[in-house]
Amino acid sequence: MDKPIRSIAKAASWRVTATATTMLIAWMVTHEINFAITIGFFEFFAKMGLYYFHERIWLRFKLGQTSQKSDYQI
Repeated sequence: MDKPIRSIAKAASWRVTATATTMLIAWMVTHEINFAITIGFFEFFAKMGLYYFHERIWLRFKLGQTSQKSDYQI
């Protein structure tokens, strides 16, 4: 099972990529860089928090998981 810090790191790395995409799209639609940055700022924190909880909830489900058995013996 993953530790919470791994979920936080994954959420942060994904948010940087996704927020940059959101800001680019917002700028392309509005041609307003300040508006695009504002949208990106709020979107970054809101969606990072949602992703973290989404990730932690999914850890409770076994769908698609395999057991990890170690071949190492002492």
